[in-house]
Amino acid sequence: MRLDKYLVTLGVGSRSQVKELIKKGKIKVNNQIVNKPEQHIKEDEDIVNMEGLDLNYHKFYYYMLNKPTGVLTAVSDFQCTTVLDIMDITPKKGLFPVGRLDKDTEGLLLITNDGELSHMLLSPAKHVDKRYYVELDGTLSQSLIHSFETGFDIGEKNITKPAILEIIDENKAYVTITEGKYHQVKRMFKHFGLNVTYLKRISMGTLVLDKSLGAGEYRALRQEEVEQLLEYKKS
Repeated sequence: MRLDKYLVTLGVGSRSQVKELIKKGKIKVNNQIVNKPEQHIKEDEDIVNMEGLDLNYHKFYYYMLNKPTGVLTAVSDFQCTTVLDIMDITPKKGLFPVGRLDKDTEGLLLITNDGELSHMLLSPAKHVDKRYYVELDGTLSQSLIHSFETGFDIGEKNITKPAILEIIDENKAYVTITEGKYHQVKRMFKHFGLNVTYLKRISMGTLVLDKSLGAGEYRALRQEEVEQLLEYKKS
């Protein structure tokens, strides 16, 4: 593959932009500066570097983002800052968030370009656990644990699927659901007269939010994390 086409494919920039980077000596191939956009490279063997950053050619990319409040879970938006806007990564083209966190909700968000994995993680038939930390404006009753286990009506066609409620104290809890209905966690507590004042997703399936990531921070998934997620594609 031509070097300039390779860089465009990675989302580094347009054809003219990457040609300019190459001509300015910003690109190295196997630790040697390359000044010719037309130079051919072996994308699976050669190591391409841009100003100290290794650019590896992959079919799929996987990132963990600790989504902050005030940011929209979307690829692009004309009015609001999106989760892709706050990520300084290359390539970015083709990436999307798996599932949705409300604008005022924080926590774990998987960013990828693996459409099949996204479908598997979000499919109701797969029953993938999503665990949240919740703070409420009222007192939690122990009786709610049974209600969450058996399911109840939140205005959908069917009652909620069995969920796990772990009460921490009178107004804090963990809740685990296997669905992803619109504003589901908030609506579940609202059914009992409780308003969610803070909501943070801490895990999705095998993927657990890295505690070292502050709000708005992200990192590529580790190999073992990717391998665990890919098991969902086999099931």
